[in-house]
Amino acid sequence: MGKLGVIIVAAGRGSRMGTAESKQYLQLGQKPILVHTLQLFQNIQEVDEIILVVGADDVDRCSGYVADYGITKATQVLAGGAERQDSVRQGLGALQPGTEWVMVHDGVRPFAKKEHIFACMTKTRETGAAVLAVPVKDTIKVVDSNKQIQSTPDRRSLWAIQTPQAFRLALLLEAHEQAEREGFLGTDDAMLVERLGIKVSVVESDYYNIKITTPEDLPWAEWIVHNVRGEA
Repeated sequence: MGKLGVIIVAAGRGSRMGTAESKQYLQLGQKPILVHTLQLFQNIQEVDEIILVVGADDVDRCSGYVADYGITKATQVLAGGAERQDSVRQGLGALQPGTEWVMVHDGVRPFAKKEHIFACMTKTRETGAAVLAVPVKDTIKVVDSNKQIQSTPDRRSLWAIQTPQAFRLALLLEAHEQAEREGFLGTDDAMLVERLGIKVSVVESDYYNIKITTPEDLPWAEWIVHNVRGEA
C-alpha cells in the first residue's frame, strides 16, 4: 500500500485576521486552531506520519503542542520558507523513506471530515492526484484592476478548492521540482501538478471545511466546533 504522510502547513502570518497572534494559534474552544488540525490527522489510523511546517519563530511552541497533546505521528516540526510553496517543499523533503502517498493540508482548516479525507485518498490511489472541493454557491465575476466586471463564468463549472490535497509523492515532487526550475509560484499544490499535464480529480466535501482566515470566520468556527463536530 505504501506509507501515507501528511504535511500540515502553518507558516503564514495571517495578516487578514487583524490580530497580533497568527491565526493558527488563536484559541478555538479549549485549544489552538492548529491543535484541532493536528489531532484530526493523529486520529486517522491510515496516516503514518505528520510533518508540521511553521514559522521559524514558532518551532519551539509547536514542538510543545506536539508533546503536550500527544501528537505521536508528528515526526518533525520544521521552519517554513518565504512562500507556502517553499514550506510544502520543505515538508516533502522531510518525509520518511517508503512514503508513497502524501496529503498537504492547511493548518487553519480544522474541520475536514474524516469520510471526505478517506474519499480523497481513495480517489488519489486510483488516479494519482485528488483534492477536496465544494461547488461555488455565489455568482462569480472576473473583475479588473479598476474593479469593473469583465466576465461572468458559468457557476456550474466553478468549485472552491479546499485541502487536504492528495498525491502520489513522486508526482508531487516532480511538480515542485519543475516549478522551482521555472520560477513558477502557484496558489496550491494541485496547480503545480496540473502544469505537468496531469488531470487532478475533485472529491466533493462540505461547506464546514472552512479555512479560518478573517475575524468573521471565528464565530462560525466556534459554532462548528460545538454543534457539528461535537468537540470542546
